[in-house]
Amino acid sequence: MKKNHIRIIFSLLLLAVMMVGFYGCTRKIYLPPAISKDTVLKETSEPETVYQHGTPATQRQYTVLGQTYTPLGTYEGYIEEGIASWYGPKFHGRKTSSGEVYNMYGLTAAHRLLPMNTNVRVTNLENGNVIDLRINDRGPFAKDRIIDLSFAAARELDIIGPGTARVRVEAIGSVPKDQMYGNFYVQVGSFSSRENALKLKEEMQKKGYRDTKLQEFIRNNQLFWRVHAGRFSNLLAAENAHSKFLEKIPGAFIIAD
Repeated sequence: MKKNHIRIIFSLLLLAVMMVGFYGCTRKIYLPPAISKDTVLKETSEPETVYQHGTPATQRQYTVLGQTYTPLGTYEGYIEEGIASWYGPKFHGRKTSSGEVYNMYGLTAAHRLLPMNTNVRVTNLENGNVIDLRINDRGPFAKDRIIDLSFAAARELDIIGPGTARVRVEAIGSVPKDQMYGNFYVQVGSFSSRENALKLKEEMQKKGYRDTKLQEFIRNNQLFWRVHAGRFSNLLAAENAHSKFLEKIPGAFIIAD
């Protein structure tokens, strides 16, 4: 009898440990009333281009090559002198940290700390050339460089040939949100069930968000279906819709596609 009791107690303890491990590894997300409560897993992280509760993910602390950077909360008062470099064909057509597609012929630049869509005035201290451009990417991460210019910006400053130059970077303003054009969506759900994702997509379309779409995503060998409500042509419109979604879907956030 004693041996049986010991076996029973051991089995109960083992079951308890397994249950703790199971619940500790799963996380639920809010489900709109129209969706049945099947097992739904929340993704462990969002893409860099999301805007969580109005705060860009690109404002979060990040680490590259072992160095941690904390983006500035404001552009006001920023001025710095140092070495500028440029990037071109290799990155042309790829997505930037802001979610935009990099256009080497646009007047843009990458900066490690300034808020996205900050307008800066860059002066080439070696020849006096000056240009105004917009920050839409993160970098450069090479030692002693303070800004990475687009090909077009570097050409205007006459640093294509030498590759680098000493410059002054001064923040002069930011782009209004209603002028931040692009393809914006609000992610309103992430499901392990495609059927549930389709139901929410249809619900969003009935509410007037006709361009709502599904996006497949794999994380840790688990397939998810994200529901992106939209489309919105500028950031301000996306933020207005986002505020409404938050009333019923606390986990909703904006993405730049």
